[in-house]
Amino acid sequence: MQRLTALLAGLVFGAGVTVSGMVNPLKVQNFLDLIGAWDPTLLLVMGGALAVTLAGYAFVLQKPKPLFTEDFQLPSTSTIDARLICGAVIFGIGWGMTGFCPGPAIASLAFGLLPSFVFVATMALGMIAVRLLTRVSRQMADG
Repeated sequence: MQRLTALLAGLVFGAGVTVSGMVNPLKVQNFLDLIGAWDPTLLLVMGGALAVTLAGYAFVLQKPKPLFTEDFQLPSTSTIDARLICGAVIFGIGWGMTGFCPGPAIASLAFGLLPSFVFVATMALGMIAVRLLTRVSRQMADG
């Protein structure tokens, strides 16, 4: 049941970003173009998503436990460190340059466009590289 729920949530998310036009990288790039062809629709989509998320968390976290698992998977730290800042900077640069962020990029694969496949492939390679580098740096630190 947990996997079915995850699949349904993913399908709803994919449909939402598709209907809102957020799978189109030009929407994001035009949002970031403040002195050119500025498009505020991303702001409206983000605001709507934030409102739904806040309401959802307020409702769900009143429950003693989730429906399909033993406990809530919430962040265990609120520390802002160099790793978080570097990741956010890399994410922001990539998002601004390509107009893609991970969720909408994966949803855009359904359209079969080459830029979507290139972005998702390079994103996957980047994730693998970070895991390998993290593993190597931890091994070096442990001696």
